[in-house]
Amino acid sequence: MRRVPASWWPYLLVASDMLLILLAFGGAYYVRYHLQWFRAVDPAFQVDLWTYVPFALALVVVLPLAFRFSGVYPYRRGRSLLEEVYTIGTATTGGVVVLITASLFFSPLLYSRLIFLYTALLVTLFLGLSRFTIALLRSHLRAYGVGVERMLLVGAGDVGRMVMRTVAARPDLGYHLVGFLDDNPLKGKTDIGPFKALGPVDNLHQVLDTYRPVDRVIICLPWQSHRMIQRLLRTCERHGVRAQVVPDLFQLTKNQMEVEELNGIPLISTRDVSIRGWNRVVKRASDLVLAGVGSLVALPLAALIAVAIKLDSPGPVIYSQTRIGRNGQPFRCYKFRSMVVGAEELRQELRAQNESSGPLFKIRNDPRRTRVGRFLRRWSLDELPQLINVLRGEMSIVGPRPNLPEEVEQYEEWHKKRLTVSPGITGLWQVSGRSDLTFDEMVLLDIYYVENWSLTLDLAIMLRSLPAIVRARGAY
Repeated sequence: MRRVPASWWPYLLVASDMLLILLAFGGAYYVRYHLQWFRAVDPAFQVDLWTYVPFALALVVVLPLAFRFSGVYPYRRGRSLLEEVYTIGTATTGGVVVLITASLFFSPLLYSRLIFLYTALLVTLFLGLSRFTIALLRSHLRAYGVGVERMLLVGAGDVGRMVMRTVAARPDLGYHLVGFLDDNPLKGKTDIGPFKALGPVDNLHQVLDTYRPVDRVIICLPWQSHRMIQRLLRTCERHGVRAQVVPDLFQLTKNQMEVEELNGIPLISTRDVSIRGWNRVVKRASDLVLAGVGSLVALPLAALIAVAIKLDSPGPVIYSQTRIGRNGQPFRCYKFRSMVVGAEELRQELRAQNESSGPLFKIRNDPRRTRVGRFLRRWSLDELPQLINVLRGEMSIVGPRPNLPEEVEQYEEWHKKRLTVSPGITGLWQVSGRSDLTFDEMVLLDIYYVENWSLTLDLAIMLRSLPAIVRARGAY
């Protein structure tokens, strides 16, 4: 991976923002005095651009300060574009209000009040587009290893796996987890999804030398291990590596904690997480709307697929199979048949060719698939009948992948959290590689979804599903 210095980044961001603020003001002046939108300018009050120079200079000083105190600076990884634009808009409005107030004292009749509104809108627009462009550029560069931060994890318990889930589900954050250390023999010697087990915690010194450069060490050990944590911090300090500790308390994610205050004393309590209560009602309502509309739209296509299946091979058009749903409840999952009749009986004969990890069974060139079945799998059209499962409340549009009963029987204890919500037609596993994922990686993504559900996340996954189908990565 290529490495680039990041010390210049905050200064470059501030400089580009100041330039965009000036451009936004120039645009506001042009709109007000040349285009004259919404309200014509009286010729007697036509003001030359140079008259506004003091205001423009004040703007490039006041707004960056407003951004600093409002949280726009420093730039934070993981903040959504919507949140970023909202923060910029709020800070810009506050800064412009300060300048309007100042103008009333120093030049009450000189400046057009409408130009202030145009300036605030254009600054928010220009800086919002800037953040969107930066996000796209960073995402592209990180695909080539540029700007990616190498991370080492110490501890693979509940808190450590929470970090793994975030790294797996949010590649846009720009972290590469080189591996993890754990004293539990079952964890320290067994890879978890794409993350490499590097042995016991005492290996930290050797691992930092072997896998250099490591930018950050995340320590996720129980609070009882405070002496070991101090020793690990000293080791990181000697190697010049930044170390951070995730407190044991944070096995409760931010979505599970509610912080109140008692005369300055913070009180932390737990609350329902993810898809429960009203969240579940909202998700169910959106499922019914999407599945209802989707069923009507897909009806002509479904009829063509049914005819193609019948002409291609003998057997039923719809194939149903028992899968495990929410809270471990079995249900019949419907699909267009993509394999020959009796495919389940042939599974034992092909077990040696299994290319998947864990309890999953996948073969890239499965000989049981029909000609039409290969096409259906390639474009995920075999899953259209699952809209019936969504309407019946057994599945959701977005959710974890529904597994077979024999696969669920092989779950480890930490895998079972993915069963707390309804399975989905698509999900993070679908848009992240489908069958190319290891079983543990798929579970990490599913549990991240369970813990961080929102309508925005569902919408993002649905929007990413179409490009994932077109690319056909892991479609077999």
